[in-house]
Amino acid sequence: MTREEACAKKSEALVAYSHVGEIKSVSPYGNGHINDTFLVVTDSKRYILQRINDSVFPNPREVMENIEKVTSHIRRKATHDKERATLTVVRTNDGEVVFEDSIGSYWRMYDFVEGTVARDRVECANDFYICAEAFGCFQGYLADFPAEQLFEGIKDFHNTPKRYENLMKAVDIDTCKRADSVKREIEFAIAHKDFCNTLEIARRECRLPLRVTHNDTKLNNILFDANDGHAVCVIDLDTVMPGYSVNDFGDSIRFGANTAAEDETDLARVSLDLELFRTYAEGFIKGCGGRLTAAEIELLPVGAMMMTLECGMRFLTDYLEGDVYFKTHREGHNLDRARNQFALVRDMEKKLDEMKAIISSIV
Repeated sequence: MTREEACAKKSEALVAYSHVGEIKSVSPYGNGHINDTFLVVTDSKRYILQRINDSVFPNPREVMENIEKVTSHIRRKATHDKERATLTVVRTNDGEVVFEDSIGSYWRMYDFVEGTVARDRVECANDFYICAEAFGCFQGYLADFPAEQLFEGIKDFHNTPKRYENLMKAVDIDTCKRADSVKREIEFAIAHKDFCNTLEIARRECRLPLRVTHNDTKLNNILFDANDGHAVCVIDLDTVMPGYSVNDFGDSIRFGANTAAEDETDLARVSLDLELFRTYAEGFIKGCGGRLTAAEIELLPVGAMMMTLECGMRFLTDYLEGDVYFKTHREGHNLDRARNQFALVRDMEKKLDEMKAIISSIV
């Protein structure tokens, strides 16, 4: 079944949400690559209708239960702009948070968050700060939510030791006979095997609490007020699940504080921008509102290194398996990405003491 065939069932979904009013128009919306998104205009309001990609999210009902719990909690905790502080799930005519159509596709609806815009790129340091504060606030709102109540939407999503195991399996199988050409990259991963376990050890030693984490902390997953530019709410909640706050922090640093694009092939251009690291750390810690533990704050630089290493291993794994997961636009694209991330890890290792000093100065 193609995406086009699945999307053809949106008329069924619209019937399931008929209580929203008389529909004036339905049109594709946004530039997302995973779910299929439509803007629904009724006689009184606008809504977002989405078909959930169950190839990526095999348990859409669990995903939506997570989202309903998290958004309800944020709305209760928000002190201002409660209507826009988080996404609002629109239930079906039968009171369900998700609708299953006749061919087994799953659909959901949200209120359209009016008066907001999304941004795809960090234009200045202040954008990065606002992004950090928004994801920090997300952590702060959910600090007292028992993460164990959430489903693991994608199993082992940020389980770095598991990602290492997957890489080693890909090396052993060597489906595309590429392992010999990437021995240096494989050796780099092997040299970091023990490091991969750092956060899991901290968790077992009760130094790293389980938190509700977003797991995709990019700038374009924040909606900004169209008038004054302040962050309104965090969106794209499909990957919300139990995890570590330092990984949410680290993933932002990985892509936002790199002096080069993620697929830059000139590795001499790849480095950690310490000023951007400071900017994000200041915003994130402020946004968390004192809810992080001392151990979490201390491990923030480790989170940055861990997410960069993990992402590099995922790119390398995909390269060895034939580029079946990440979209590529040229020959060796995933290998270029892996080398880029590993180069950033090397630079982070050189600057680890400086990162730690920055965190200490902020606290």
